[in-house]
Amino acid sequence: MITKKEYIDANLELEKLLKELDSGKNVDERLVEVSDIIEKYEEANHPIGLPSLMEVIELRMFEMKLKQKDLAVLLGTTAARISEIFKGKRNISLSIAKSLHKKLNIDSDIILQ
Repeated sequence: MITKKEYIDANLELEKLLKELDSGKNVDERLVEVSDIIEKYEEANHPIGLPSLMEVIELRMFEMKLKQKDLAVLLGTTAARISEIFKGKRNISLSIAKSLHKKLNIDSDIILQ
């Protein structure tokens, strides 16, 4: 278990190592060691979970400039069904889940959570 003090010290050392790296010094091994310490502490103390499926769908819709009716056409369903899903009145069917994965490139882990 990495302590907060070790984490802070590792961050300070990382800054120092990055400056040395810019000056041409070979600090690769220590840079990896310090980065590992930081990563382990952050994974244990500040885990980042998966985003919700609705957040990812909304993001993809924004990226693809889709409205709910456009999403319905893309997924092969009705606008009413998409509206019900967004309002939480209907669960996502298996066929829509497959379409989300294939057509919107949404990771299956996010869909199945």
